[in-house]
Formats: sequence, structure tokens, C-alpha cells
Amino acid sequence: MNGASREALAAARERLDALTDSTSVDAARLADELAAVTALLDREVSLRRVLTDPAQPGEAKAELVGRLLAGQVGGEAVDLVSGMVRSRWSRSRDLVDAVEQLADVADLTAAERDGTLDDVEDELFRFSRTVASSPELRAVLGGKVADDELKAAKTELLHRLLGGRARPATERLVVRLVKQPRGRSLEGGLEALSGLAAERRNRSVAVVTTAVPLSDRQKQRLGAALAKLYGREVHLNLDVDPEILGGIRVRIGDEVIDGTVSERLESATRRMAG
Repeated sequence: MNGASREALAAARERLDALTDSTSVDAARLADELAAVTALLDREVSLRRVLTDPAQPGEAKAELVGRLLAGQVGGEAVDLVSGMVRSRWSRSRDLVDAVEQLADVADLTAAERDGTLDDVEDELFRFSRTVASSPELRAVLGGKVADDELKAAKTELLHRLLGGRARPATERLVVRLVKQPRGRSLEGGLEALSGLAAERRNRSVAVVTTAVPLSDRQKQRLGAALAKLYGREVHLNLDVDPEILGGIRVRIGDEVIDGTVSERLESATRRMAG
């Protein structure tokens, strides 16, 4: 997001945080309701264009939201979305993305409340590795879901894969991502969710790939070095890939630190070929 949309999202996130600070608010229920609003806005293109039209008064748009959503979702969700449509958005699509992000953050807030946020973060990463290593599973779960029977079949598969093995928030987030991919790849969506989980802890996420598992001492030293380098706590998501032969690859966001043997061999090969 850029410009006005970025500011509008930041304001909406602040309102969500203020709302969920109250223990009387059911964050998981709020997440489901915001996800329902996301689906509505994603489906109704003309509606989201009206709600983001800068020529329309903010109060008029908020009143429209109130009429459409009253009785469909709770008052907290109505208030949040009403506040969002009063803001200015650079693109109508940004409003949908923002409501979806609020739904995800609400679920992560629910996990934070019950002390399972770290587990959810790890489970999202582990599931992303499972998907990455299985083309068959990626093909089954990925892609747009238009048919209700197919959507139900994918949901049932996820319940079998995750039910009893993952925290409830993890299962809700993954099921929602698969049912409403909104043009994203499954792996990309899981990575975005992991980033939001890390953000709740005010830390960065480093995907660390090694040829063999790191010892506890090595993990502690690496975590301390990365925290010093980036000036904030860094959560390590560890992946083992024998094909890198040796060394270590660290990816934080778009930045990659590649000190693997395979990369050095490829670099030497390129130099010889040049």
C-alpha cells in the first residue's frame, strides 16, 4: 500500500488494538466477522468502489456500512469498517486488503491473549515448509476456490491435517487463507501471516536454512548476532536442506545473506564461465 492507504490502514490497526485491549471483546469472533466483510467486499466490486470514492462524504459511506452490516456482524466489526470507509484510500482494492489484515491480526490477538502466539508463529512456518516440500499438497490446496463442494473438501482436508496438531488460531488462519486466497499463492499467504505474527511480538523473522540442524548454542549465537545487526529481536524459523551442502542462508524479508557452499560453488562456476 502507498500514501493514503498506508495511513488509513495504520489508523485502522490502532482502532483494532484499542478495541481488543478490552477483554470483553471476543477477538476470534471479531476475526471471523471481519473475514466475512472481506469476502463481501472482494465479491462486490461496485460496493467497494462506492465505499472508497473520495467524492462521497465519509459519514454517508459509514451510514451505508451500518445499513449493510447491521444484524450480519457484531457492533465492533461495524464500527471498525465504518471508521475505515471514512478514511481516504489510494485504491478500492486496498480497503479489502486492509479489512483482511485486520481479520488476521484479530486472530493473532486471540492467540496472544491465551499465550499461544509463539506456537502459532512456529506452526505457520512448519506448515509452509510442508506445503513447499509437497507439490501434490500445494496443487490440492492452492488456487482459487469457486465451487462450494471443492471449498468444503479443502476445508475438511485442512481439518484432518491440522486438527489436534495445531492451535485453533493457526487452523482458522490457514483455513481462511485456503478458502479465500484472493490471488495469492498459498506459500506467499503463509509467509505474510508469519510476518504479522512476528510483528505482534515486535520482532523480525529470519528464515534460516542449513544443511544439518543447528545446536542450541549455535541458534543462540545466531539469534544474538542478528538482533545486534538489525536492532531488534529476531525470531528464527529453522529449515534443513541437505542440498545446500554446508554453510548457512538467512532471509529476513527481501534481504538474503547467503553463505552456503552451494552458492559459493555456483559463484565460482559463473566466474569461470565468464
